[in-house]
Amino acid sequence: MEIEAIGKRLMATVEAASTTEELEAARVAALGKNGELTALLKTLGSMSPEERVSEGKRINEWKAALSGTIAAQKAVLDSEAQNARLAAETLDLSLPAPEAPRGSVHPISQVMDELAEIFADLGFAVATGPEIEDDWHNFTALNMPETHPARAMHDTFYFPDRSAQGREIVLRTHTSPVQIRTMLACVKENPGGAPLRIIAPGRVYRSDSDATHTPMFHQIEALVIDRDIHLGHLKWTLETFLKAFFERDDIVLRLRPSYFPFTEPSVEVDVGYASEGGRRVVGGSGDAPGHAWMEVLGSGMVNHRVIAFGGLDPDKWQGFAFGIGVDRLAMLKYGMDDLRAFFDGDVRWLSHYGFSALDVPTLSGGVGTPV
Repeated sequence: MEIEAIGKRLMATVEAASTTEELEAARVAALGKNGELTALLKTLGSMSPEERVSEGKRINEWKAALSGTIAAQKAVLDSEAQNARLAAETLDLSLPAPEAPRGSVHPISQVMDELAEIFADLGFAVATGPEIEDDWHNFTALNMPETHPARAMHDTFYFPDRSAQGREIVLRTHTSPVQIRTMLACVKENPGGAPLRIIAPGRVYRSDSDATHTPMFHQIEALVIDRDIHLGHLKWTLETFLKAFFERDDIVLRLRPSYFPFTEPSVEVDVGYASEGGRRVVGGSGDAPGHAWMEVLGSGMVNHRVIAFGGLDPDKWQGFAFGIGVDRLAMLKYGMDDLRAFFDGDVRWLSHYGFSALDVPTLSGGVGTPV
């Protein structure tokens, strides 16, 4: 009877446990190393063989019953604890997800988009051409004689092979060959060949490298061919373009006589600027106090020989052209001081000067802000 009484009492304690901690305490008290049932099993050694059989059977029956009840009770308590935790925990789906890393638009691509939009508003089309050129399109058709310094090996990247026409092959040194190819294509499609109004953006190559020069850089050139074109049209186009690009109405230009083989007359174009916070800020006259002049591009009226090389009659058609470095424009507008950083691929630099692709940074929507 003592075993029955002890078993019932231990069973009642197990069934009364309301937490996993209480259940574990009841298990240890009954079945642990020093538990009551364990102690009863240790008394079997002092009994007769007949008593050991009968008493041992009852003790093991209670041990099995308690173990089963403890397991069932533990499953119930674990389930209740989990349900309580799930009821208490909440997930606010309205919270924004962590922002994932994303790339950015390179300043060169940003400026290319800005330039294309400005000139599209002025009625210009975009023309492209090969980056591997022959010397006729790159030099001869642009009125550059055989002795011109730009043809020298230390200025131009030459290929060892020649074209099918026997011409030397080079990496183009400017995008001006696109002007020749466009004029020839227009003449082929239309005997008149004009008027035309194009810009030619793209990569160009010269053998040079320092803080303001790299072996590969970007240019954009413009060409207008029409009747009765004069320097006034060129000046107005340049003023309109620069005011739109720098988003300032106080842009002042100074045109200085110069020489380029492919234009006559030729002019260098300067803009007024002031130094603010260690960077150049375009605006105002270069003759104003605290201001100076800075050369930004070369331009002029298209040489009649270049028009003839393009397949047009220079007695009927006139035009102007100008070219400017896209990299230099980006440096000037966005405060960069080393051209080589454009091509280093430094993620830190790109994170600082890059533009968010999701903001669609164009001039019509307001220039995009840096990422």
